Amino acid sequence: MTSGQLIDRFGRQHDYLRISLTDRCNLRCVYCMPAEGMEFQPHEQILRFEEIVEVVEVAASLGVRRLRLTGGEPLVRRDVEKLVAVLSAIPGIEDIALTTNGIYLAQKAEALKQAGVTRVNISLDTMKPDRFAMITRGGDLDRVLEALEASFAVGFSPIKLNVVLMKGMNDDEIDDFLRLSLERPIHVRFIEYMPIGHDDDGWREKYLPLSAVIDRAKALGLTPEKTEKVKGNGPSEDFRLPGARGSIGLIHPVSDHFCGNCNRLRLTADGHLKPCLYWIDELNVRPHIGDKEALRQLFYRALAIKPENHEMAQALERQAQSHTPTLRRMSQIGG
Repeated sequence: MTSGQLIDRFGRQHDYLRISLTDRCNLRCVYCMPAEGMEFQPHEQILRFEEIVEVVEVAASLGVRRLRLTGGEPLVRRDVEKLVAVLSAIPGIEDIALTTNGIYLAQKAEALKQAGVTRVNISLDTMKPDRFAMITRGGDLDRVLEALEASFAVGFSPIKLNVVLMKGMNDDEIDDFLRLSLERPIHVRFIEYMPIGHDDDGWREKYLPLSAVIDRAKALGLTPEKTEKVKGNGPSEDFRLPGARGSIGLIHPVSDHFCGNCNRLRLTADGHLKPCLYWIDELNVRPHIGDKEALRQLFYRALAIKPENHEMAQALERQAQSHTPTLRRMSQIGG
């Protein structure tokens, strides 16, 4: 590993850190939390803003340039804009993005933009109000649509929609999302249902490969054309439909995993550095707060244990895997 850079044993350079600000959420999406809800971490176990800043300062000194704030729902954390302002002032940090369900975004968009958030990803799995309430277990679609308009108004760019595609649940809306990318400068990212935090086979019932999106586009007479990658840190395969103002992206970790160019590490809300979303391996930063050299070494250790890939395809086929999958839910990891 090159000193001062986060390059793992497979030659992948890591310049991107995803930071979960909380495991709490104001929604209960079916693919993220169990129906009975979850037992959230006590507040004292969640990293304080000062601790997050210290970890990011070390990460920046090792070549991390881009941050994404996630949750749970990051905007349920009080004064997020104050954290953003401090993070954006750290030497080396060039880009701060936010992933949100949008419920609180409209009222916070201007403050977040002024603090240093440049772009947002808004989760929107359906454009049908009743279905939205069902998937989110009680969410209000109108508030998310209001957040979308507020994002345009304050100048977030790009604006991306995250659509988790689920068989028999929202796959009949693929056409509607494709048309949305035609009509507005929105980047619609279809995401495969992943087996994160599931200790049963239930996720397979909803799994749908993203080849279905390309098939629907062609059925509409719209041949997707590969396009330059839309600004961001994610692993999407990007396309543009003829004449479209926006684009579509395919994130298919199961059917066509993207591990070969993985550039990210994750910091969970309770202070664990995760080399990979899927596997159980994680390192606790808490004992090293206050010792920047120890934190530097922790980042190196995280890369040393990072595997070559996540093997979700083997999970789909019920094949043996080389590591132990995490039982943390997506809301506990930060996605």
